[in-house]
Amino acid sequence: MTLPLVLVGVVIVAMSISGTAVALPSMGSDLDASGASLNWVVAGYNLAFAAMTLIAGSAADRVGRRRVFIVAALVFAAGFLVTALSPSIIVIDAARIVSGAGGAGIMAAGGAILASSYDGAARNRAFALMGTMAGIGIAIGPTLSGLLIDATGWRGGFAVYAVVSLLVGLGATRARESRADVSGPVDRAGSALFVAALSLLMFALLEAPALGWLHPVILISEIAGLACLALFGVLQRRSPAPVLAPALVANRAFLGWSLATLTTSIGFLGVLVFLPTYLQSAGELSPSAAGAAMLLLTAPVLVVPMVAVTLVNKGVPARLLIVIALALVVAGNLWLTALNADHAVATVAAPMVMIGVGMGASFGITDGQAMSLVPADAVGMAAGFLNTLRGAAEALVIAAFGASLAGLLAAKLGDTSRAAAVGAGRLTRGAETAELEAFTWSWHLTQLGIGLLCLVLSVIVIALIRDSAKTSGETT
Repeated sequence: MTLPLVLVGVVIVAMSISGTAVALPSMGSDLDASGASLNWVVAGYNLAFAAMTLIAGSAADRVGRRRVFIVAALVFAAGFLVTALSPSIIVIDAARIVSGAGGAGIMAAGGAILASSYDGAARNRAFALMGTMAGIGIAIGPTLSGLLIDATGWRGGFAVYAVVSLLVGLGATRARESRADVSGPVDRAGSALFVAALSLLMFALLEAPALGWLHPVILISEIAGLACLALFGVLQRRSPAPVLAPALVANRAFLGWSLATLTTSIGFLGVLVFLPTYLQSAGELSPSAAGAAMLLLTAPVLVVPMVAVTLVNKGVPARLLIVIALALVVAGNLWLTALNADHAVATVAAPMVMIGVGMGASFGITDGQAMSLVPADAVGMAAGFLNTLRGAAEALVIAAFGASLAGLLAAKLGDTSRAAAVGAGRLTRGAETAELEAFTWSWHLTQLGIGLLCLVLSVIVIALIRDSAKTSGETT
C-alpha cells in the first residue's frame, strides 16, 4: 500500500495548488474579496507549505514517516472542509494555512518514505513516479477545478479534496512504518524562527502594495523576518539536533540540485496562479475554458518526468537535462512578455509548453539526484528541504508576482482599490479597454522580472552542479 498511497497524496497536494487559482475569480466575486485578502487564499497555503515542510521532514525521521503522513493527511482534509463551509474570506485564508501545513507533511513524509524504501535506479524511478503524479495533479487541477466550479460552485471543489485526502489518511494506516536512528531534543527554537521568518517576509510582500513599501508595519516585518532568518542560520550551526543540518546545505552538489527545483518552480508558479485570471478577464474565457487552456502549461508535466528519468537511467547525463530544462523555463518566461489581450491564448501557447516541459524534466530528475547525495538517516530532512524550497518559491513568487501586478496597476491607474479589482479580474464597465491595457502592461514588466531572476538562478545552478559527477558519482 505504501507507494500507491504516497502517490495519491502527492496528486491531491499538487491538484490543490494548481486548481485553486482557477477558483479565485469566483471566490472573489462571491465573497466580495480582492487584493491581498484574495491572494492569501493561494499564498497562505504555500506559505504554510514552505514553513512546515522542513519541520515535517525532520519530524518524520524522528517520530515515524507513516505517522507524520497520516496526521498530515487528516490536517489537510480538515482545512479543505473548513474552506468549503467558510462564510468569509478571512476564515478561508486561515483554513488554507491549515491545509498548507497538511500538504507539507504529505510531501515531506511521502518523499522520506520513498527514499527509505528504494535505492539506485529503483529510487530514481520512484521519485520520477512521484514527479509524474505531481505532474498529473498540476495538469488536471485547473481543468477539474474549472469543471467543478461550473457544475457545483467553488465550494464543491474544495469539498471533494477534503473527502479524498481523508481516505488517503485512513488508507495510510496500513502502510509500513520507518524512522531514522536518531536521538536528542527537537529543535523547537529553530522551527519557530524558520516559520516566523517566512511568515513575516510573506506578510510584507503581500501587504506592501496596499500599505506602501515604506509603511512602518512593512519595514518592521521585513527587518524582523530577515533577523529571524539570520538567527535561524546561527542556531542551526549550534543545535545538537538541527531542523536543517548545515552539512546538508554545505554540499555543493545537493544545493545545486535543490536550487534547480527552486528555479523551475519560480518560473512555473507565477504563470500557473495568475494567468487563469488574465485569461478569464482579458480573453473572456469561462472558468472551465481557462482551466482547459492551462493544459498547455500543465500537460507536459504529466509525461516529461518519466521521459527524463528514463534518459538518465540509460546514461544521458542528468546535468545536461537540467541545463536544457532551465533554458526552456527561462526562455518561456521571457517570451511571455509578448502576451496580447486580443489573442491571449494564441500568444501564450508556445511559451507555456516550454515552461511545462522544463518543469516536468525538473520533476523527473532533481529529487532523485539530490537524494542520492544524502545519508540514510537524513532523508526526511533532505526531502523536507527540497519541498521547503519549492514551497518557499511558490509562496514568495506568488506574493511577489501579486505585489508587482498590484503596484504597477496602481501606478498606471492611479487608484489602489481599482488596481486590486482589476488584478482580481473584475473590470469596470465602460473602462475595460484602459484597464486591460494597464493589466497587460503590468503583466509584461512582472514577467520580465521573473524571467531575469530565473536566468540568474540558472547560472548559479550550473556553477554548483558542474562538478557533481566527480564529487558524488552522478546516478545513471
